[in-house]
Amino acid sequence: MEYVILAVVIALVAVGLTGYLVVSGRKQKQLPRPEAPSATPTITAPPAEPHVGDEAETLREEPRRTIEEVDLPTAEEIVEEPQALEDPVMAAPPAPEIEVPEPTAGRLVRLRARLARSQNSLGKGLLTLLSREHLDEETWEEIEDTLLTADVGVAPTQELVERLRERVKVLGTRTPAELRTLLREELLTLLGTDFDRSVKTESGTDTPGVVMVVGVNGTGKTTTTGKLARVLVADGRSVVLGAADTFRAAAADQLQTWGERVGARTVRGPEGGDPASIAFDAVKEGIAEGADVVLIDTAGRLHTKTGLMDELGKVKRVVEKHGPLDEVLLVLDATTGQNGLVQARVFAEVVDITGIVLTKLDGTAKGGIVVAVQRELGVPVKLVGLGEGPDDLAPFEPEAFVDALIGD
Repeated sequence: MEYVILAVVIALVAVGLTGYLVVSGRKQKQLPRPEAPSATPTITAPPAEPHVGDEAETLREEPRRTIEEVDLPTAEEIVEEPQALEDPVMAAPPAPEIEVPEPTAGRLVRLRARLARSQNSLGKGLLTLLSREHLDEETWEEIEDTLLTADVGVAPTQELVERLRERVKVLGTRTPAELRTLLREELLTLLGTDFDRSVKTESGTDTPGVVMVVGVNGTGKTTTTGKLARVLVADGRSVVLGAADTFRAAAADQLQTWGERVGARTVRGPEGGDPASIAFDAVKEGIAEGADVVLIDTAGRLHTKTGLMDELGKVKRVVEKHGPLDEVLLVLDATTGQNGLVQARVFAEVVDITGIVLTKLDGTAKGGIVVAVQRELGVPVKLVGLGEGPDDLAPFEPEAFVDALIGD
């Protein structure tokens, strides 16, 4: 037992001695010398933000001024009454700038040149064929094809060819100048120079002249109504617009925009409302304002003839409660050619058409549609659209049209 106790004591002594040596060795190890302080100051983190539960800093007393120490402005320094600043968000939008449309006479010269560029191929083709030394049957068939391609129509084409045959046979020799004169005379006869092509905008009574614009949507009907307002304003007439096309989205907005440009007011109603009611209100407002002309834009749906007849018939009846309807203009797209005649027949059966407006005439070489539609309806083409500009609507002049066809 004594030996065991002695062995334990010796072991403890050995362990203690070993720890002492290790610690002593660590103390003797040299630590690295600190470097010299840098010139850049050490940036310390800002103190932490106070959190909920932290004690607030004790309030410190600060000097405050009394009412006697505050300097108030004198009466001489107050030069005007204070005014409230207008909120730019709530302020009313600025009124649109009213444009001054180009006079009708000034537009015709520019539009003639544009018409000549689009229609010249027809006239040149006819003059080339007529200038052949021998006008055989094949040549006359080519002349017929040229006229039919230009949408002149079958019956007018046959009439024109027959007259040309007779006159060329009598004429004998054919110089270019003689052929041009001959063709010009026959085309003018075909177009008709005895039509009254003026747009009726004057009423025989004290009420304004009332013009109703009809046509299929997509032909430029609403745009034509707006352009016609510009033509009338340019001629010194005051205009009220009636947005009776309530079934086409944004039709009333489009017409109102046209009116605002020239200072013409637009009478409109809710989308899908009664067109006849709006037309009635437009004429009523035109009478109250003493306007010269009321232009009524109508819907152009063709899905059923019965619905179209009922709608346009009702508009016509309510307008005539104020006074006579002076003009009914049918808007047709010249680029549709013979398909436009189908539309024309439907509208002619529904309402008494008094004049035709051909739009996009500058975008087609089928100017013969002028002849075809006049022959179909028995009413004259009164206005033509020759571009997308606001002043690209002009009165139709047969002489200028034929001169554009066959060139100078």
